[in-house]
Amino acid sequence: MVMSGTATDVWIVAHDGRDMVRADAIVLIRFDDTGRLTAQLRDEARVTVALLEGSASGRPPGDFHRQLIRTISELAASSGAHLVHAQKNDRGWHWVSETL
Repeated sequence: MVMSGTATDVWIVAHDGRDMVRADAIVLIRFDDTGRLTAQLRDEARVTVALLEGSASGRPPGDFHRQLIRTISELAASSGAHLVHAQKNDRGWHWVSETL
């Protein structure tokens, strides 16, 4: 997406914290009953990346994948690069974003 001459990149941190996925490379998000959230990437090999593993300390809300899509959409409308990751605190699971 290009806005006012500035490219917007939204990156999502994978579950292990070592890998990042560019949001515009995702074609499918799957959220299973164990709380595992995976993203299938747009490529010929159909690579799948785990964005969140199921957690014994509490399952994310049932619409957590929709919250991610909403967060990406809101950030894509802004300028600059952003990093998004899942976080659990005393109020539950939520998506956190930061400017890169």
